[in-house]
Amino acid sequence: MSSSISWRKLVQKFRKLGFDGPYSGGRHLFMKKRELKVIIPNPHHYDISKGLVAEILHQAGISSADWNKI
Repeated sequence: MSSSISWRKLVQKFRKLGFDGPYSGGRHLFMKKRELKVIIPNPHHYDISKGLVAEILHQAGISSADWNKI
């Protein structure tokens, strides 16, 4: 996994993995794949850190290997 990723690239990669969205849901946005709902950070001017991406992937049940294939 790279050191950080832009919000736009994060959303694009989740869409390639079959997720829909992002949808608004209170304070944060989320993306859905069937019953699975993954909370993602709101868009901002800074890249999303490697640690936060790792937490989001863990929440979604996506391995680093699968994420890096995209």
